[in-house]
Amino acid sequence: MTHWSHYNPVTIHAGPGAFDKLGDLASAGQWLLVTTAGFTRRGVTDRVRALVGTDRLSVFDEVTPNPDLDHLDSVAASLKATPLDGIIALGGGSAIDAAKVLAVILKSDIDAPLDHILRGNKAQAWTDKLPLIAVPTTAGTGAEVTPFATVWDHTANKKYSVTGDRTFPDYAILDPQLTLSLPEDETLYTALDTISHALESLWNKNRTVISETYALRALALANDALPALLATPDNLDQRERMQQASMLAGLAICTTRTAIAHAISYPMTLHYGIPHGLACSFTLPGILQRYIPTLQEGPERQAMEMTLRTLESADLMQRVSKYLGGDDPSQYLGEMFQPDRAGNFSRPIDQDILRDLLSNTPY
Repeated sequence: MTHWSHYNPVTIHAGPGAFDKLGDLASAGQWLLVTTAGFTRRGVTDRVRALVGTDRLSVFDEVTPNPDLDHLDSVAASLKATPLDGIIALGGGSAIDAAKVLAVILKSDIDAPLDHILRGNKAQAWTDKLPLIAVPTTAGTGAEVTPFATVWDHTANKKYSVTGDRTFPDYAILDPQLTLSLPEDETLYTALDTISHALESLWNKNRTVISETYALRALALANDALPALLATPDNLDQRERMQQASMLAGLAICTTRTAIAHAISYPMTLHYGIPHGLACSFTLPGILQRYIPTLQEGPERQAMEMTLRTLESADLMQRVSKYLGGDDPSQYLGEMFQPDRAGNFSRPIDQDILRDLLSNTPY
């Protein structure tokens, strides 16, 4: 038997209308809102001002998909002289990731900028953090309950992970009403990220009884909610179920981290601009077709069979091919075969298997 541990310090407030809890959680001091320009245009930033107080809120609304390392360093430098008592992250995974990074680099006693730490492969010794409230507006990344923040180095074509106990949010506010306006593609792609997290925590060398429980429940919720949402996107009950699935899958990967599908995904996003949820899910059917026969009959096999049907209905390979433009992604196999993710897969894996997964052929 192996030893394992489980830790998650995030306090979760969930349900329709939970967004109004923000005023209580940020009731004192000076706060920074980290979000996108879209939420400012749609008036959501003004809702935050009304809850927190205009005189106590600064706004950074220049978050872009896949936060860039140099941009984050520039933002942090511009904020160093601003007195802050906490950060509010409002948006999808990119906004929450950017806020996590800012929360630690603005407070930790570290002289070097972030690029020196990540590009120099230095230890991430985060000594302190600003309190962080995560308010997800998508249902997919689970970033509101994880310690992971993905940072992209578009200069060197690399992806880094900022992590540690200090990078957990302090609070997560899950209000499904904030996800009602998600377009169909974003609803699908973020849900696929949830499904990927749940599956990858199950076929993972680091799985525990807790991560299994979270992941199986996440799959049950996602397989039920996703088809319903694609048919009726204004269904608040199903939006809530999808948001719960995302949160549970996030809790699962806190213990296990992700595995082979995410290892493949990062170069696909970096080189082809494929949305993260699509990039980390298009290989899942091929993996499931090979993994399911190795399982005994039971709840896990049933959940994976149901998930395979859900994924096969989404035309994932056709969607990915639109981004490739006829290019062969197997040229990036070396970047995909990274031990920090691929090494978590509980079955033997090598570059030949990766090549077959990219073409969706059996191995």
